[in-house]
Amino acid sequence: MLVECVPNFSEGKDQSKIDAIVGAARSVGGVKVLDIEKDPDHNRSVLSFVVPVETAVEACFRVAQKSVELIDLNHHKGEHPRMGAVDVIPFIPVSGSSIEICVELAKKLGQKIGQELKMPVFLYDRAASRPERKDLANVRKGQFEGLREEIGKNPDRVPDFGPNRIHPTAGAVAVGAREQIINFNVNLLTQDMNLGKAIAKKIRTSGGGFPFLRAKEIHLEKKKQVQISTVLTDYHATSLQTVFEAIRVEAMACGVEVVDSEIVGLVPQASLVDFALSSLKLSSFDPKTQILENRLKEMSSESSDWKTAAHQVVAALAETTATPGGGSAAAIAGAMACGLGRMALGISLQSKKLEESKRPILQGALKELEELCRQIESCIAEDASAFEQFMSVLKLPQEDPARPEKIQVALKHAAEVPLKTARLSLKALHSLANSGPLALGTVASDMKCARHLARSAIHCALENVKINLDSIKDPACVRSFQKDITSILQGICE
Repeated sequence: MLVECVPNFSEGKDQSKIDAIVGAARSVGGVKVLDIEKDPDHNRSVLSFVVPVETAVEACFRVAQKSVELIDLNHHKGEHPRMGAVDVIPFIPVSGSSIEICVELAKKLGQKIGQELKMPVFLYDRAASRPERKDLANVRKGQFEGLREEIGKNPDRVPDFGPNRIHPTAGAVAVGAREQIINFNVNLLTQDMNLGKAIAKKIRTSGGGFPFLRAKEIHLEKKKQVQISTVLTDYHATSLQTVFEAIRVEAMACGVEVVDSEIVGLVPQASLVDFALSSLKLSSFDPKTQILENRLKEMSSESSDWKTAAHQVVAALAETTATPGGGSAAAIAGAMACGLGRMALGISLQSKKLEESKRPILQGALKELEELCRQIESCIAEDASAFEQFMSVLKLPQEDPARPEKIQVALKHAAEVPLKTARLSLKALHSLANSGPLALGTVASDMKCARHLARSAIHCALENVKINLDSIKDPACVRSFQKDITSILQGICE
């Protein structure tokens, strides 16, 4: 079961910061980044990814944590309204999840951000605790500078989680649950903000215009244009074509042309198909059967199985790209060890031949391997992300005085991730070794194979730790890593 997460963070210019924040999301197992939309005028980026429900909170928290670390709103300038370094984090139901699940995720994330990052959190949209907070615009009113004066003084601005005061550099964040929306902007060949304001007011719901539509005018200084920035919260009720045509007609009435339009982030395919069907006036057209890509996708889903997935993993490792590499391979081996062990223990627990005295022990081992598998799986992407962050730092200008220190920080992180993989795989090995003798004899070879995989994962991961130590200049740090390596190697058992 998946959810879509769309964190909006207040950085649209510094590529190294954007990469680091996106890398924080990718470091969590199961995250699949769908889109990264950055806008230097807005000085804002919109990251879209899908992730299993079980790890969605952690993925979004890491995005928030990295944003708080890297972004200082006291020095932030951009056209888009914002109140936080990480400004908005919505959860959106997809692939079997529900809006109710997304509401629970929003509450869990809000609590975690408030407690650990000391940042005020406001729940919005379907997760809102107050009716007036359903509308994001109400939550963000005043932006960072205004909220700085109101939080702690105005009882209407008491956050749902976190301290009742603004974070001095990261501001506040809105966390919510919503259905799929469309961010649709139309750019006009004019700098007349009064015209833009009039059009935005006329078409938006609050101005008596179309239902389920938010709109505001933005001056694009570099382009010397006025943008009508809209959000369609229900594209079935108010379509893309309706919004575009309304803006075009209003602008043309004043002698102003539409330059172009843009969609920020992802858009449901159905909304574009509806636009095409309406514009072309097609009749008797079935998108499911007559759009080639839809048919191909249907055929692909019918033929996908674990063998296809295994081929994809091997093919990814065989690519002549730096990632995934040995560190990710180590984590894959560790996860496979846990998976194979879980299968063997599960078969044993299902058997009526299993002695009842062994059942509680095997149940405990099964639960432990399930948790270890989840943690090791996250290391697969985390290792690749750590290397990508290191490569990003290497691209910094040689004259940057902070470059040497940033390289050292990245190197240490690149060593910490495989060390984590080795530690977790060692725990898995011990769990397999302790539970193996109690499992059924019919799965004895599977348990042995699982232990071999766990040992391979440990050795492979530690090789990736060692190679980074040669470049770390802090002797105390190197000694600490070496001590950990020795301890893990001594803990390997049969």
